[in-house]
Amino acid sequence: MNNCTLHITHFFAAVFALFLAGCSDFLEPVKSTPEPTEYSYNYWLLQRTYLYEDELPQLDENGDSVSELYSKLSDRFTRYVPPSKSEETSIHINTSIVPGDVGMEYNVFPETEHPLTISRVYAESPAGRAKVPRYGNILNVNGVEITGDAAYATYDSVLSHSKEISMKVAYKGDTTLFKMTKEDVYAPTIFVDTLNETVVITITSFKLNTVNREEGTLGELKAYLDSTQNYSQPRLIDLRNNPGGHVNHCTAMADLFIESGDISTRFWRTFAPDGESIHRTETEVAKSGDAGEKSKFVALVNKNSASCAEIFAAAIQEGADIPIAGTATYGKGIGQSTWKTPAGALAIITNLEFLTPKGNSYNKVGVTPDYTCESATYQCGLDAIQKFYGKKSKKSSGSLLEAKKYLRQKTFTEGALLPGDDE
Repeated sequence: MNNCTLHITHFFAAVFALFLAGCSDFLEPVKSTPEPTEYSYNYWLLQRTYLYEDELPQLDENGDSVSELYSKLSDRFTRYVPPSKSEETSIHINTSIVPGDVGMEYNVFPETEHPLTISRVYAESPAGRAKVPRYGNILNVNGVEITGDAAYATYDSVLSHSKEISMKVAYKGDTTLFKMTKEDVYAPTIFVDTLNETVVITITSFKLNTVNREEGTLGELKAYLDSTQNYSQPRLIDLRNNPGGHVNHCTAMADLFIESGDISTRFWRTFAPDGESIHRTETEVAKSGDAGEKSKFVALVNKNSASCAEIFAAAIQEGADIPIAGTATYGKGIGQSTWKTPAGALAIITNLEFLTPKGNSYNKVGVTPDYTCESATYQCGLDAIQKFYGKKSKKSSGSLLEAKKYLRQKTFTEGALLPGDDE
């Protein structure tokens, strides 16, 4: 062991001891000890935490390019985020903030004169306070007509370059001009709708800080379930296109439905106080008494239900006997931990693997639905409710809820999957 490695070992022992009690997502270097180089810091982390240990010998201990260091690894979720992008990435991983927005989501109906329709309005946002109507058609923004195939692109361009927004909306035969000032909006991550007399609970992600500032997505779901604990009809939980989020949130949310037994098991590589790499195993166990227990649900998933959404889906499927409908999920049964580096960058490293309550692995294969459909539509979910609970439902016309949706919330290039799970 050379001097550089020895210093790093003592350095990490101090870091780990300092943060062990807090279980923080982001570990910061201790200023009073000699700081390693950016390269040696990342090399040390990878050697002691990266899940796929057989790849580690190919890493150069004495290199100087951190980007090249990470490029030698096969796992695409393990990555180095440079200092210039670290704050933006941290915000995306931990919060549902939509920077500089009015607080709405949109559907596009092609071949109509004004194809852009408002699908959701966030209550705690400029649009919510202005009482912009859900399902209204946007006619123009700041005097620019929103028409044709480029309607959304035109709308997005106007919003991107203007802080003060004047929006003309048509709704139920009336036309109203709404004036709003953009701001950073905390988006909800739980939405409740009714489709053909069936309640649909949409979970878009698992975030620590959302419109519910203190408990995030968990708090949003818990508040809804607590307020409807006497509801007896089957409900649909929509997890389609949910890219995941924080592990502790998706397991705690699954616990709201599971009366007893295992929720999820995780295996991970980390390091002990002496700096040596160790392997750990932990199983989350449900506690009883939550509002979602013994109620009737079906969960709807698709190939873009990933990561933490799969932990949640598998947990309620095996732990609460809640049927799953749709298509096989993405198959991301691994997770990442995040460290802040001496240079202010982020080291995001795959170091966890997950099993279902019954000990099954779904990595690279996905969670298999109990009711499989060729396409994971709302109708698939409604048909599953009829099959498992005998509740007849009208055929869904597709209409507004099945239209092509555009979200104002910015995501990463690869479908927002890159952040993965964060311990």
